[in-house]
Amino acid sequence: MADQDRRTLLSGALLGAGVAASVVDLAVFHLLLHWHHFYDLSTTGVALASDGIFHAFGWFVTVGSLFLLADIRRRGTVSWGRWSGALLAGLGAFQLFDGVVLHKVLRIHQIRYDVDLLVYDATWIGAAVLALAAGLVLLRRARPAGPARPGR
Repeated sequence: MADQDRRTLLSGALLGAGVAASVVDLAVFHLLLHWHHFYDLSTTGVALASDGIFHAFGWFVTVGSLFLLADIRRRGTVSWGRWSGALLAGLGAFQLFDGVVLHKVLRIHQIRYDVDLLVYDATWIGAAVLALAAGLVLLRRARPAGPARPGR
């Protein structure tokens, strides 16, 4: 049962990270809005190639998580509450990593250029923290019942 729960958490977290990478970041900010590329410290060709590698990685993670979910369902029931919490936590964790490490620490790209970044960064990082927190709350609420503990 513990293995099934770990696999459920992994599947949800990977799908959350994959959705954050492929849909939220890449599709919206790279392709639709043209605000940035994955790596903006070189030529346009390098930037576009980095987007392609990032896109492939995001979809690899997304598809892998769905195969894992299918295997979990084949083996037994899925705790959808735990899976949903992990999905939100994975999405938030990816966005937080992107906003803090890639944007601020490594500075390989920013959300947008030639604007005051404070509002953009606060929104990006704030939304990431909210998604992560919501996911962790869902995970806690959907925690599997364990053996009775003394004093509880």
